[in-house]
Amino acid sequence: MKVEERSIEYIPANERHGKAKDLFPIWFGANMNITTLVSGSLPIMLGLNLFWSVIAIVIGTLIGAIFMASHSVQGPKLGIPQMIQSRAQFGVIGAIIPLFLVMFIYLGFFASNTLLAAQTIGNFLPINQTWNIIVIGAICFVVALYGYDLIHKVQKWFSAASLVLFLIMTYIVFQLPVPAEQWLPNNIDVSGFFLAVSIAVTWQLSYAPYVADYSRYLPVDTPPAKTFWYSYSGTVIGAVWMMVLGAVLTIAIPNFLDNTGSNLAALFGNFAILMFVLIVFGQLAINVFNLYGAFMSSITTLEPFFKFRVTPKVRMGFLLCITFLATTLCIVGQGNFLEFFMNFIFFMSYFLIPWTSINLVDYYILRRGEYSVKDIFDLNGKYGKVNWIASFAFVASILAEIPFINASFYVGPVAKALNGADLAWAVGLFLPAALYYFPMKRKITAEVITLPVEKVGER
Repeated sequence: MKVEERSIEYIPANERHGKAKDLFPIWFGANMNITTLVSGSLPIMLGLNLFWSVIAIVIGTLIGAIFMASHSVQGPKLGIPQMIQSRAQFGVIGAIIPLFLVMFIYLGFFASNTLLAAQTIGNFLPINQTWNIIVIGAICFVVALYGYDLIHKVQKWFSAASLVLFLIMTYIVFQLPVPAEQWLPNNIDVSGFFLAVSIAVTWQLSYAPYVADYSRYLPVDTPPAKTFWYSYSGTVIGAVWMMVLGAVLTIAIPNFLDNTGSNLAALFGNFAILMFVLIVFGQLAINVFNLYGAFMSSITTLEPFFKFRVTPKVRMGFLLCITFLATTLCIVGQGNFLEFFMNFIFFMSYFLIPWTSINLVDYYILRRGEYSVKDIFDLNGKYGKVNWIASFAFVASILAEIPFINASFYVGPVAKALNGADLAWAVGLFLPAALYYFPMKRKITAEVITLPVEKVGER
């Protein structure tokens, strides 16, 4: 297998391959890891019982996955990575704003995934945690270097292995003693419930900046419905399964989150090594996504200013730099993992949701999937350098979310008035859609009217 030659450029028809069903193991496997499981513990930490935690997880996942899978559909149609498609909304230079924020998301998830994997390795190998982090970074670098095809193959094998072991673990977990009142629909904490829904929604939206990267090689005639449902079902089944297990384990095992990997492996008794291996492999698999996405975003950011060809050597250089930065962040950030992770989940949602709202309104309602890929790579093309409509909608929506925020680092006045309910995600979803849609519709209509008659059909 050779190093992937394509990066952010359009994938021509003769290089397209695969089927929509290949997306199911990609997104099922992406959720079969202990980071997802720890996310399922968060509703319990917020004060909900198991009944309301499961309801929040299911509702949030079903909602968030709609947007995630809708981005996946863009891959076969456009044949380009997800974030470079943002140029059609924000402009070639303006797209750097969301790109810069997305880079923090990749690095943050890389750090949290690596810390959990390093902690797990330390339970069965006498290796210093810092060295564990370095080794994990090196392995992820190699897989991300080879790229798209290797990632798909690795995820297929991992999905099959994780399915078997997590089925066994699920049986074991539901034999553990759990107080009966945990499954009763009483004593709901409304603010905690909304926060828990927000966590599940945000978990799905965290895939949005790179979901189309893994469908862009599919043939252009791949049915959109199949692309959507294979992506949707894979991520929903994997995420709900892992998050519910995380919630149950947090109740059933005292201090479960103190050492997640060790506590999980202990459930397998003499076969604990199998779970240790699966946990580490799962963290490696999802971290490859983060490095691959960070690579795509860094190339997209620099490409308008420095025209260059992404050779295997250039690819290696970029990935080395990104891996070094992400690994260093992880080493420096060793400490209170759970507090870091909760703050990170909340923090990133305030930026991701307005971006996904603008992108999907543009793709599905305004332009209906019709774009000029050539102009996406042209500073002087029809999408321009900066689209101030999108930039304003994005920034204004983030500012509008502030009064609705409820996080450990800040609680807004509206959130306080609502007894702590965090509705920032709803503001971030609907407000940018309105701020972008109406002025952008007028702009697109005006552009069509001013075109010469013979050119209108070409658009």
